[in-house]
Amino acid sequence: MTRHELFQLIQQKQSFLCVGLDTDIELIPPHLLDYEDPIYEFNKAIIDATIDLAVAYKPNLAFYESKGVAGWKSLEKTMKYLQQWEGKVFTIADAKRGDIGNTSKMYAKTFFDHLGFDSVTVAPYMGEDSVSPFLDYYGKWVIVLGLTSNKGSTDFQFLESEGKMLHEHVILKTQQWANPDQLMFVIGATHPEAFHRIRKLAPDNFYLVPGVGAQGGDLDAVAENGCNDHCGLLINSTRQIIYASKGKDFAEAARQAALQNQTAMKKYI
Repeated sequence: MTRHELFQLIQQKQSFLCVGLDTDIELIPPHLLDYEDPIYEFNKAIIDATIDLAVAYKPNLAFYESKGVAGWKSLEKTMKYLQQWEGKVFTIADAKRGDIGNTSKMYAKTFFDHLGFDSVTVAPYMGEDSVSPFLDYYGKWVIVLGLTSNKGSTDFQFLESEGKMLHEHVILKTQQWANPDQLMFVIGATHPEAFHRIRKLAPDNFYLVPGVGAQGGDLDAVAENGCNDHCGLLINSTRQIIYASKGKDFAEAARQAALQNQTAMKKYI
């Protein structure tokens, strides 16, 4: 999916919502535990309920890898199910990988060749050779961790060097490796004051924005300072949507939560 096609999808759905599929078997409705694969059944129901409201889905790999082979199978089945909407949904592997070149090459094969994701989150700490193998895939996206939403983001990401903060150096340097048609940044909604400044550093790139909802980030503050002419934002919401109910109405409750987000987003498109 190109940047133009992603923007077209945002316009069609009047939404820049990304639904996080951080599926915890201990939090899903108990009646699903009777199924052979409760995690897949939960994901499938969430997707069915929100597919017309969300432009992207983002499974967090830790929630699947922690279940061993069974969790990996749930992820494979979820991705196969999402692929029936090819061109109508953008998929993100929230993996935060980043290692020496030959290892990153294998990670890229895993997420792009085997699982068929459109994009993957990547940690840039080890530099260009740890990121470049992901950039070898035409039509696929690398989403670099820029300014994250977690509390610990202040430990390192705001350290100053040569007049710029560390996350600013990351954003500027990585743009030398790829153009906005292949490179996105993770920018946390818990730092709304940073969006106007960061948008000046990376005016054309899309930002994946975690932290709206349960972490306290504000959608309006992000959109007002982070949107560009092609929207340029994918706002992720996870717990607020997928765990809106623990009852048999969980899918409908998820839809209503997604609809609230989509309704709030319309005015910025």
